[in-house]
Amino acid sequence: MRHSPPREATRSAAPAEAAPERVTPMMAQYVEIKAANPDCLLFYRMGDFYELFFRDAEIASRTLGIVLTKRGKHQGDDIPMCGVPVDRADDYLQRLIAAGHRVAVCEQTEDPAEARKRGNKSVVKRDVVRLVTPGTITEERLLEPGRASLFVAVARRKTGEAAALYGVAAIDISTGRFTVMETPQERLSIEFSRLEPREIVCPDAIHDDPELKEFWREIAVPVTPLARDGLDAASAERRLKEFFGVATLDAFGSFSRAEIAAAGAALAYVERTQLGARPPLSAPVRDSGSATMLIDAATRANLELTRTLSGERQGSLLAAIDRTVTPGGARLLAEWLAGPLTEQGAIAARHDAVELLVADGALREDLRRALEKVPDVARALARLSLDRGGPRDLAALGAGLTAARDIAALLLRRGDLPDELARAIRALGETDPDLPLRLTEALAEELPLNRRDGRFVREGYDAALDELRLLQVDSRKVIAQLQARYATETGCRTLRIKHNAMLGYFVEVPQAIGEEFLKDPWRATFVHRQTMSDAMRFSSVELGELEAKIASAADRALKLELAIFARLTEAVLAQAEPVKAAALALAALDVVAALADLAAREGWSRPIVDAGAAFSIERGRHPVVEAALKRDGKPFVANDTELSPPGTEATGGRICLITGPNMAGKSTFLRQNALIAVLAQMGSFVPAAKAHIGIVDRLFSRVGAADDLARGRSTFMVEMVETAAILNQAGPRALVILDEIGRGTATFDGLSIAWAAIEHLHEVNRCRSLFATHYHELTALGDRLDRVANATVRVTEWKGEVVFLHEVVPGAADRSYGIQVAKLAGLPPAVVERARAILGELEKTEREKPVASLVDDLPLFAAPLRRPAPVVTEDQPDGLRDELAGIEPDEMTPREALEALYRLKGLA
Repeated sequence: MRHSPPREATRSAAPAEAAPERVTPMMAQYVEIKAANPDCLLFYRMGDFYELFFRDAEIASRTLGIVLTKRGKHQGDDIPMCGVPVDRADDYLQRLIAAGHRVAVCEQTEDPAEARKRGNKSVVKRDVVRLVTPGTITEERLLEPGRASLFVAVARRKTGEAAALYGVAAIDISTGRFTVMETPQERLSIEFSRLEPREIVCPDAIHDDPELKEFWREIAVPVTPLARDGLDAASAERRLKEFFGVATLDAFGSFSRAEIAAAGAALAYVERTQLGARPPLSAPVRDSGSATMLIDAATRANLELTRTLSGERQGSLLAAIDRTVTPGGARLLAEWLAGPLTEQGAIAARHDAVELLVADGALREDLRRALEKVPDVARALARLSLDRGGPRDLAALGAGLTAARDIAALLLRRGDLPDELARAIRALGETDPDLPLRLTEALAEELPLNRRDGRFVREGYDAALDELRLLQVDSRKVIAQLQARYATETGCRTLRIKHNAMLGYFVEVPQAIGEEFLKDPWRATFVHRQTMSDAMRFSSVELGELEAKIASAADRALKLELAIFARLTEAVLAQAEPVKAAALALAALDVVAALADLAAREGWSRPIVDAGAAFSIERGRHPVVEAALKRDGKPFVANDTELSPPGTEATGGRICLITGPNMAGKSTFLRQNALIAVLAQMGSFVPAAKAHIGIVDRLFSRVGAADDLARGRSTFMVEMVETAAILNQAGPRALVILDEIGRGTATFDGLSIAWAAIEHLHEVNRCRSLFATHYHELTALGDRLDRVANATVRVTEWKGEVVFLHEVVPGAADRSYGIQVAKLAGLPPAVVERARAILGELEKTEREKPVASLVDDLPLFAAPLRRPAPVVTEDQPDGLRDELAGIEPDEMTPREALEALYRLKGLA
């Protein structure tokens, strides 16, 4: 676990105590501000750079790969220092946040001219204007457009001596999303894996709880402990009421004390990091844990729902199905996929909307073309509300709201819409129709990123602004005329009038001409300002007066533009709630249209999802593998699945026991059925000819092999931990997929565990299950347990080579074709041939003395009969003993040991 902030690293950045020696005013200011923010790297604004000092500089230099320098001394030691340019600060912030650091951004809060009025040595006032943490980022360049940027706050309510319920509040400052829920401790990791927060905050009492030490260490998310003061439920309720301006929380719904405490802690963190800025948070919405399919972190990783096992988005199910055309739609699609629904009516509502757009291809295409014009309205609104927005954010809102009106009109012309689409249209119609027109009228076509750059107001919008701009343009013409006159009067054709921030406007001439300007008669006109290596710079009274006029016009024009920006922002924020609702509606329409486009183009079908226990798939396919094969021009072999109860009186789902060779596609088959269940319940059509699925409340997957050395767990231990979680938690409505249970240990141990696990699934869990194995002995359970069915993956041999057909058919395999697969993998021919010989001998032994003679009265297998050892008299030579006496086991290679074993077998 990475803790954010790395407190030990930053609190030693600078001593807060006064140093015995004299400290410069600037360094005294830095030390004071740093002492108030000990758990953050301090970005201290100095001109065009953010500077870092002391330990902060060493950390930033190492993390960012920038040069570490020094500036003066403090308490007798050199002060380490490094800096980053202000105009590139976002890039460096992103890298520091990704490394788990928190950053306090300290800006100049007054004009340097004001500081000089207090004395030449006065320091410009500075203060921290915001804290940048992994979960509170709003800058467009620092955010992934298609991924939510959540932080979660955790609170706890004791329900007994050893029991507690946890409140979880999730906030996305970049969009205003605010949800709360209550969950027992054992489900905390499940909810975290669903939400995928960028940061977790909790009271230090929870963070430091010895019982949760292991839990926090396993969480691969920065965790920030908070002082417990003001985080109790009563203080939290008061904070919520004040933030939302209500007298009671009843209008938002019914919340438990743990949920209120968590919501209050989340708001406290928002206030702490935003320093007075108010994000456009929606009222908290209660997220019922029973409304979504429970999927633990291991299952999400095994199924690669949103990320592959290597952490990449490409290759995941999300990447394969994402055909959204807006950032908000991409985020909502990921949210739907992470939390498939378990309420039949809500699932059907989504299916109805997708079905209409599948059937009406023309409407679907028109809708998607209109959605392509929609920018990220929700995040633009958030930046404006936090006073971090720019002209482009206002333009984004105008374009988004205009597109929203067009989309609503498009859908209304269709008429007779399902509830999901009708609800979206109502939300789109609640915004002020004059707002986008007002924004369009005010904003220019080409907009700067920063409002302080000016020239973002359209010409003709404000007469006073146009007059000031004309004065600026005319002044530039006057400067050009003055330059021409000076050049003529002095005879210097290379004379130029230039401008920079330090000197303002100045006359620049070559060095030789400049020396003449220092003499009469020119020194009466030109005042020397600066000497360069090959040029000299001068000012004049006339040029100074002209500069004052230009500066005055520019300053007044910028003030006017900023006032116009403020008025437009105020108008937008007055419509914050309907704008947020419209943004969410646009995202929902994008998701539905994208799923419809996917279904229409890929031949997916609408599944039947009900409250029963059925699980019947006809010609199902793996969406990710199929997409990869299609890119290579290869077909995917579809397969049927039947896990429904075998009869009307059955009280549990089927267990399908799958055998077959390596590389034949067993794991693909297992995963595709789990993915079809997820897709069906998130509201999507599915890659199958037909599908009938009884709602799955929990999904478990135990696929693949990996160790966890950091926690001291071998591959087999990880396998057993995941299997134990399934057997202890799966209920009759769960769907379980298990692959190769027991393969990480000795044959008899593994076979015994796999056998017992199947019996437990059948008799106790009674859930729908897919179980792949190479233990062919297990197929005998198909005759003994009424809900166990055998299936195998077909292969054929052609001229000594194995050919995988990837067809799953009823029956059982008697071979695994491991040697053929090893040959395909490139094992040396000698090793392959030797393996064939050994396999022949082992199979011969198995036929003569089976290791798995099943009997009716044992759940496993009978112990093999043993022949009595031959009686040997003292006078009779004993070749077996003589051979054993001559063996030195510690000096033998594995091959020599195997050959010796065969010799001993022959003597026996």
